[in-house]
Amino acid sequence: MKEIIVIVGPTGVGKTKLSVELAKKLDAEIINGDSVSIYKKLDIGSAKPSVEERDGIVHHLMDIKEVTEDYTVFDYQRDVRRLIQEIQDRGKRIIIVGGTGLYIKAALYNYQFTEGTTNHDYQDLSNEELLEKIRSYSVDKLPEVQNRKRLVRLLNKLENEEEISYEKDDCLYPIYVVGLTCERELLYERINKRVDHMVKNGLLDEVTSLKEFYNRSRILNSGIGYKEFRGYLNGEKSLDETLEEVKLNSRRYAKRQYTFFKHQFPTNWYDVNFDHFDLTIQKVWEDICHREA
Repeated sequence: MKEIIVIVGPTGVGKTKLSVELAKKLDAEIINGDSVSIYKKLDIGSAKPSVEERDGIVHHLMDIKEVTEDYTVFDYQRDVRRLIQEIQDRGKRIIIVGGTGLYIKAALYNYQFTEGTTNHDYQDLSNEELLEKIRSYSVDKLPEVQNRKRLVRLLNKLENEEEISYEKDDCLYPIYVVGLTCERELLYERINKRVDHMVKNGLLDEVTSLKEFYNRSRILNSGIGYKEFRGYLNGEKSLDETLEEVKLNSRRYAKRQYTFFKHQFPTNWYDVNFDHFDLTIQKVWEDICHREA
C-alpha cells in the first residue's frame, strides 16, 4: 500500500488548496479531517471548501450528518478505515486533510473505542453534580471541580464504559504527514481576517438560520465559529463581542493544534509561501516524489 498523505495545520494556512493540487497529481481522493465539516449547513463558519474549491476532486465525510445528529470519534474511525479500503481497492491514492488531530490520529493509529460511544454535554448538571457522579465510579484521580470540560469528558467515558487505549507510535498505515505552518503573528492576522471574510460571505445569516437547532445540537454548542453565537442569538452579547470571541477561540485553537501535531504525529513541517503558494505545492510534491522514487 502506498503512503497515505496527511495534511494538517490550523485554519487559513492553505490545506485545502494543497490537498486539491496534490490529489490531481496523485490521482487521489480526499477524506475530510475536520470534525465540523462533517455536518450539513455548517459551511461558512467551518471554512468548508466550496464545490469550486474542490475542483472536481472527490471529497469524503463532508456534509454527511444533520446538525442535530451526533457523530463521534468512534464513528469517524470506523468510516475512515472503511474508506481507506474502498479507495485503495479502486486503485486511487488517499489524502486526509483537516485540523481535528484526535479524529485523524484515531483513524490511523491503534486507538480502541467501545462501540456506541456518546457525547453528552450534561447542561442540566452543575460542576459539583458532575463531580459527584464521577465519584460514584470510584475514580482514583478526580479532575478539579472548576474544569468543566474535563469533568464532562471523563463522565462521558465512564458512562459509556469506554476503553480508550493507544500506542503513540503504533500507526496502522504507511503515512506521510505534511504540516503547514507560518510565523505566529502572521497566522493570527490571517485568522482574524478570515473571520471578517466569513462575515462578509454571510456567516451571520448562516448562524441565524440555525438558531432553532441550538438547543438540540452538540456541534453548534462546541464548534468554533458557531458556539460563540449562542449568546448573540439570545440577545446576551453584541455582534462585535461575539466576533472577537470567535477570533480569540480560533487563535487559541490554532496554538493547541500545533502542539498536538508536533507531539502526536511524525509531522514534516513546511513554511507556507502565501505570495507564491505554488512554490509550497512544488516543494511538498518534490518531497513526496523523492520518497517514492
